[in-house]
Amino acid sequence: MSRRGRDRRHDGSDGREGGRSGPFRIAVLISGGGSTLQNLIDRIRDGRLPGVEICVVISSRSDVAGVARAEAAGLPVDVIRVKDHPDAQRFSDHVTLTLDVYAPDLVVQAGWLCYWIVPPRWLGKVINLHPALLPKFGGKGMYGHYVHEAVLAAGDRETGATVHWVDNEYDHGAVIAQARCPVQAGDTPDTLAQRVQALERELLPRTILAIRRGEVKRAK
Repeated sequence: MSRRGRDRRHDGSDGREGGRSGPFRIAVLISGGGSTLQNLIDRIRDGRLPGVEICVVISSRSDVAGVARAEAAGLPVDVIRVKDHPDAQRFSDHVTLTLDVYAPDLVVQAGWLCYWIVPPRWLGKVINLHPALLPKFGGKGMYGHYVHEAVLAAGDRETGATVHWVDNEYDHGAVIAQARCPVQAGDTPDTLAQRVQALERELLPRTILAIRRGEVKRAK
């Protein structure tokens, strides 16, 4: 369900690694409020994420603030809901087809809560932001406050955020970058989430730029 017409570039200037000209085009996948998406939008606008543009936002829900944020920024939005498809493969095929049309240089899962089967041609082009220090506190069902509750229950004294390559297992792909922060006495899931989100706001843009500059080895 497209909320705006597709605007894929056809001039061949895709801005990928290797010195080719043009912007580095990213697709952002969301399932909720879109605070991470908004951080990327703001940094692109003010020049802190140079040479990067968002070519499409894919949301797994139509009724979330992230869709409104994307539309307010004038970005193409495709809503692709799991419940509109008979099985995971059909849902995954729809996501993949949309990415094939827009042909981004990088796909960024930013609060994306749906499992999609990544075909071989997209492996090494999809990253995920996770609110913990993988491989700890990852896997199916580990998202949002569930992660921070698990960190506190385990008594860990340190937590953080991870950007990793996506494969076809939950939170399993190779780690690209991490940022760390202490778990403090008296922390709650809310206070811990705030501290980790502050790390995420810096970690994800920094990682995108490193990938754009060819400083990160692509996963296979």
